[in-house]
Amino acid sequence: MTRRELAGSARQAPHHHQPSNALIRLGIAISLTGLSITHAAFGAGVLPQGGRYIAGAGAIAGEGNSLAITQPGSTRGVIEWDSFSIGRNNSVTFDNGSGATLNRVTGGSPSAILGSLSATGSLYVINPQGILVGRSGVISTGGRFVASTLDICNDAFMQGGALTLSGDGDGNASVINLGKISSSGGDVFLIARGAVVNAGDVSAPNGTAELAAGENVLLQDSSGSRQVFVQTGSGGTVVNKGRIEAAQASLQAADGNVYALAGRGTHIRATGTADRDGHVWLVADGGRVEQTGKISATNADGSGGTVDTQAAQLAFGKHAAVYAGRWNLSTPEFTIDDAAARALQRSLNAGTSVNVNTTGANGATGDLGVASNLNWQGSASLTLAAYHNVSVTSGTTIANTGAGNLTLRADASGIDNGGGVINNGTIDWSASTGIVSALYDMNGSYSPGTLVGNAAWSAPLYSGLVTQITGYQLVNSVTDLQNIDNDLAANYALGKDIDASNAAFTTLGYASATPLTGQFDGMWHTISNLSPRFNSLFSAIGTQGVVRDVNLNSNSSTVVFFANGTGMLAASNRGTIANVFTTGSIVSATNDAGDSFAGLVAQNYGLIARSGSGARVTADGFTAGLVLDNEGTITESYVSGPVSGISSHGPTGGLVGSNAGTITQSFVSGPVRAVSRQVGGICAVCSGIGDDVYWNVETTGQAVSGGNLPASNGLTTAQMSNPASFAGWDFGPNGAWAMPAGATQPVLRWQITAH
Repeated sequence: MTRRELAGSARQAPHHHQPSNALIRLGIAISLTGLSITHAAFGAGVLPQGGRYIAGAGAIAGEGNSLAITQPGSTRGVIEWDSFSIGRNNSVTFDNGSGATLNRVTGGSPSAILGSLSATGSLYVINPQGILVGRSGVISTGGRFVASTLDICNDAFMQGGALTLSGDGDGNASVINLGKISSSGGDVFLIARGAVVNAGDVSAPNGTAELAAGENVLLQDSSGSRQVFVQTGSGGTVVNKGRIEAAQASLQAADGNVYALAGRGTHIRATGTADRDGHVWLVADGGRVEQTGKISATNADGSGGTVDTQAAQLAFGKHAAVYAGRWNLSTPEFTIDDAAARALQRSLNAGTSVNVNTTGANGATGDLGVASNLNWQGSASLTLAAYHNVSVTSGTTIANTGAGNLTLRADASGIDNGGGVINNGTIDWSASTGIVSALYDMNGSYSPGTLVGNAAWSAPLYSGLVTQITGYQLVNSVTDLQNIDNDLAANYALGKDIDASNAAFTTLGYASATPLTGQFDGMWHTISNLSPRFNSLFSAIGTQGVVRDVNLNSNSSTVVFFANGTGMLAASNRGTIANVFTTGSIVSATNDAGDSFAGLVAQNYGLIARSGSGARVTADGFTAGLVLDNEGTITESYVSGPVSGISSHGPTGGLVGSNAGTITQSFVSGPVRAVSRQVGGICAVCSGIGDDVYWNVETTGQAVSGGNLPASNGLTTAQMSNPASFAGWDFGPNGAWAMPAGATQPVLRWQITAH
């Protein structure tokens, strides 16, 4: 390769506001951005010169076309070199065990690696003038490999741990790989102030491969995530036109540009290990990420990994796509045009769920618009979450054929900024079994536009869903939560976790004696530290009412309660409760106060599914861990909190007090104590309980169920830890139940998988 071919152009790398044609033309042109290599550097006789240990100890010996460095005892060492280049037929080897060697070039000329460079351990090459790995260059290490134009403090390196790389020299100094760089047991990091270009092969099958441009960079040790973080930008550029294969990969330029340039092939591939999920990051917070090729991320078990794209500007080429479990895109504001729509559709059709989020950063509106049709097949989901408004332009259609979900989310930060959802186009789910959710602020607006649902749609079992396409008002604060009282027939969704500490809150529907007849979807969030007057969140859930997908943490110690009993979620339920779990406490303030408490609902005439309570329930009347009086259906639910009846006239049941309905696939594991003789691990005195209901005789302290169950349904803790003990229960990947490693009882699968 001639000097002209290698030197290319010494042009400054483009900033995010400039076109990327100069990089694309060389096939990126391969712009060395200031890296100038002399003819001598490519001669067959070139080897590193003038090496001397300035920290640590080792031996440097040359023979013919090779140079050998021996650093005993897997130690750390620092060598300064007058020059560090390797000719095409030459080799340099480091026998440093599992230790690390820092090589710093002080002679004022860039490094050209055209031959072989290897190390048993970790190897750092620092040259502020730039580093080139030529097409014939091969670098292989057993540990970490770092090539950088930024310097490292000797003392910090010798101590190990996190390192800060910094430099204020030539802003055009670059690290460029045209050859092959691999680490069999560690990571590969290419770091420069000017540009980092990979047009060769980078491989780190057990670690991370990370390319970063910046003025100040943090390099840390992490066994499960990325390790390079640009702390001060330099307006630099990161370009990948070659191949990157690693457990995780990252391209990061902070205020510069990131170019993931490739043709039809997959040029960035993350394949996870037992320690690292398959993950790819493309980050240019103040610059531009331009993706023209395909990116793949897969976990070790074969499931889809994650790709995160974060930039001030996003651009996509005609072959851009992501093959992963999830693709997260974040940018201040965004309009999905034809090019972006093609990239998203290609990814969605490949089974990648896509989450586009606008942040409103840098003074942007934070709006997210859809200006091009988005149509895909399959079960991948699309979330369009805007800092402010989400809009679909006139004549534009979003459609799915299959089982894909669509979420249009305004005010993604949950700050009540008046965010709305405005659909001037068409949302067509007529050929989909998925669901569509539109989330907008209480003080925002909702224009549903043309909505086409599937006439044959039916809600998944015990999902609590009512309609296929639903608009929800966002609940982002305790004030919003209280304002549900103004319209208990509407649909609501939690926009984020809500901490109700020290907030005065009155049970919803109490003042008007009105039940909830709309939907309340927690979106898997938590309401914590709630102390409602009358103890319950809702006074009543009506026949059409639904509460689902929420964790409720409440702490009440009061003599104010409903006459027929109080539950932490509601006094009575005639509708549907699905995927709800309560924690905290509901406790009698005084003995003989006449209260009757339950961990979820006092009176149930409807459906309670896949729900439970870990709350402490103490009452001097009727006491139950989940429901006082069940005349409806309870299924796939459990109680793990302590239940205490403190009065001789207060019957106590671990799950229910009395039952005239149906109870199946449920269990109790929390302590059950009572003064009354009417006490049982499952219920006080009742019948009609399914034979697939169990209780832990050791932890409840109860030898009998209190109902019609045989003693054999009372299990030991060892039996409770074994899925085989629960006849007919589904512990499969799509089942209702899970038994986490080391657990002493089942949990509901949504409790470990919901986000």
